[in-house]
Amino acid sequence: MVLTWWWLIPVILLAFAALAFFALRGNRQDQQRMPVAHAERLTALPGYARALARRRWWTLAALVALLVLVLAGVLAVARPAEQNSIRPEQSNRDIVLCLDVSGSMINTDAKLVEVFSGLAKDFRGERLGMVIFDSSAVQVFPLTDDYDFINEQLKDASNSLQNQSNSTGFFEGTYSGKGSSLIGDGLASCVNSFPKLGNEARSRSIIFATDNMLVGKPLFSLSESADLASKNNVRIYGINPNGPEASSSRVKAGQQMQAAVKGTGGEYYVLGDENAAREIVDKVQATEANKLQGRPQVVSHDRPELWLLIAGAAVIALLLASWRLRR
Repeated sequence: MVLTWWWLIPVILLAFAALAFFALRGNRQDQQRMPVAHAERLTALPGYARALARRRWWTLAALVALLVLVLAGVLAVARPAEQNSIRPEQSNRDIVLCLDVSGSMINTDAKLVEVFSGLAKDFRGERLGMVIFDSSAVQVFPLTDDYDFINEQLKDASNSLQNQSNSTGFFEGTYSGKGSSLIGDGLASCVNSFPKLGNEARSRSIIFATDNMLVGKPLFSLSESADLASKNNVRIYGINPNGPEASSSRVKAGQQMQAAVKGTGGEYYVLGDENAAREIVDKVQATEANKLQGRPQVVSHDRPELWLLIAGAAVIALLLASWRLRR
């Protein structure tokens, strides 16, 4: 417990002491005394002694209540507060879904998009974007925090991926290049989808879903695109549907992908079953939250309740004592 305006305490107490001094001094000067003969006979009466004792007791009670009221009021005015040190989690994250939409990745993409459709409802401050690629990359929607728009786009993407249908034009433009699954070019496009890459005010991460099975000759290799991400403080979280039980070529491709994404400060995950998508995304979110913890901050909460309660009780006691003294 700390007092925010502690300096008010001596100022108010000095003012109250000065006021009380001058008030009592004036009362002594204004008092008019009248001599009474044989007053000792009156003061010796038992009834008088009891009445005098009661008056002294209630006078003392009134004085104590007044002092308690003043002290409690002064402490309440000084703003007693409770201070705690916290490390707030920042929510100024930019996340790009970077999805390889070649035939071998459609089911994995569908699971990830479905998970993000549920997560986007709880986003507060995060911006989400989506880029899909095969032989060429297409931005489905740019980074935005318009969550109604995001949910609409994710719903359309989920339907297209689950039905593997291009009736809505979802895959349009992803087959413009030569070859298939040009991984490095797709990742480079995702990295460049962040606005003002030199600005570090927001955390930037890419959720990169691919099996890294390259068919063709890209402009950027995977390692070159990962280096581009590192230079611009973009972390890559790689998701590969192929685990160690896959063929040797796929295992080798996964190892290359793992090295590339970890070089950016991100993580590498294997999507082994249908329930793994949500678990992986939760891990990514938790990792990003830990990386984004802000500097320790001291948070104060005013806590005048106790002193106001004491002041209220003192007011009641003072009124009761005043009433008894008037009888």
